Amino acid sequence: MGIELIGIHWVYVGFVVMIIGCMIMRRDTSLVCIAGIFLLGWLATSSLSQSVSGIFNSFIYAITELLNTILIISIIVSMGRVLTRTGINETMVSPFIRLMRSPGLAYWTVGLVMLVISFFFWPSPAVALIGAVLLPAAVRVGLPPLGVAIAMNLFGHGIALSGDFVIQGAPKLTADAAGIPVSEVVQASIPLVLVMGTVTTVAAFWLMRREMAAGKLTLATGAVRKGEARAEGGEDPLAAALPDKAKKIMAVIIPLLFVGDLAAMYFFKLQGGEATALVGGTSVVILITITLLAHRNRGLERTTQYLVEGLQFGFRVFGPVIPIAAFFYLGDSAFFNLFGSVLPEGSQGIVNDLGLALANTVPVNKEVGAVTLTTVGAITGLDGSGFSGISLAGSIAQLFGTAIGSGIATLTALGQIAGIWVGGGTLIPWALIPAAAICGVDPFEMVRRNVRPVVIGLVVTTIVAMFLI
Repeated sequence: MGIELIGIHWVYVGFVVMIIGCMIMRRDTSLVCIAGIFLLGWLATSSLSQSVSGIFNSFIYAITELLNTILIISIIVSMGRVLTRTGINETMVSPFIRLMRSPGLAYWTVGLVMLVISFFFWPSPAVALIGAVLLPAAVRVGLPPLGVAIAMNLFGHGIALSGDFVIQGAPKLTADAAGIPVSEVVQASIPLVLVMGTVTTVAAFWLMRREMAAGKLTLATGAVRKGEARAEGGEDPLAAALPDKAKKIMAVIIPLLFVGDLAAMYFFKLQGGEATALVGGTSVVILITITLLAHRNRGLERTTQYLVEGLQFGFRVFGPVIPIAAFFYLGDSAFFNLFGSVLPEGSQGIVNDLGLALANTVPVNKEVGAVTLTTVGAITGLDGSGFSGISLAGSIAQLFGTAIGSGIATLTALGQIAGIWVGGGTLIPWALIPAAAICGVDPFEMVRRNVRPVVIGLVVTTIVAMFLI
């Protein structure tokens, strides 16, 4: 093998097992991760003060690595809030209402619009942006509210979030844990996202049409009271009106600006942080412009309020991720940065060492690796976040990819897809609440109908990944 495993390696493995166990039991993993950081620091330094300091420093390391992701999501949410409150979102999606002439067309129209919007705005804000506008039109042509919610959910929290090609929050987490560039994960995920998305949405559509024909899915199926649709109760104090002409102009300009961003990314080869910065800067400009137009003399104060709302959302989503990411970053270069060169000579990091050891002791192949990553990804999603555990998927993908000798990026992408499809909002009831609430349906009823198409999609995607590793 060349590198001897020492106590630090085994402690890391032990805590990974404990983290997986907590996820299976749907318990929070933050405390376990913090304990793991402390113990690894103690073994590396034999110093109580340095071990305690290592906890804080590992948090700083994780926040530094994730800060651009947290900021871009926060800014996008801030922009989404002002678009919703000024009514620009309604104007943006209103042309698509004409395409809804049957339940089938309504399903695909809602889904595809949700997909595109989610790439740029993230799914939860996108639900608020388009749900209230497209729902009545879809119901009018016969698509039940439950079908609308499922379409938004599968295309947004499923396809768009699992790929996350524009904002790149998910690939950033998994790529860092796997020790590879974000661009490699994004590229490897494209065929898998296409397979997963196509299989799942087509299967869901077929099952939905069959249930509608049998009378098992009607306009009243799964309906609940809609009083819980919004987290912010009562009248919105930041609501503002724009003239119809201004709404129409902005509804054209905003998509064009983002299309321009995509063109710039392609022609100037912008990836990772550069692409994120371009989208973020564009979003800030849009946010400021619309806020000043809508709120006029209160525009300065309202801009700050929108930014604060977005930051609250961003840190609420990523708060549970930070301690988990801090632990898994120790599996790679963060360990050397925080605790020095205490690993055996020639070590490339804890996870790499474990991967080499695995390759020399266990017969690992592409099939075993693919099934393992799908399983691990699904387990990490059991907490309903989709993001809090995907660093684990990246770390294990690096381990298996090293053992197999190839396919780290594909395995990482597979774990990411499984984790987000399960936990990001398609199979965990409390993660489906945004789409369920806006459509006034029961999230548990959504889960019941999502299970079969999502499981079918995961099986097919795992098989395809075996040929791509």
